[in-house]
Amino acid sequence: MSNRLIRIKDVMERTGLARSTVYKYISLGQFPHPAKLGTRAVAWVESEIDTWINDSIKRRDEDAA
Repeated sequence: MSNRLIRIKDVMERTGLARSTVYKYISLGQFPHPAKLGTRAVAWVESEIDTWINDSIKRRDEDAA
């Protein structure tokens, strides 16, 4: 499990989501919250993003069954 922090560009690349969709899902409670790095900088815990991706795949597979 990686506690590495990744920035929004990496989150978007890994999930295929647009920036606005990431923040929309956060506001709906459907996506991991970022950690504040400073007054204008945030980053996400890499393992939490990996878990979100794996959960999305799992939901897809369950829906298809």
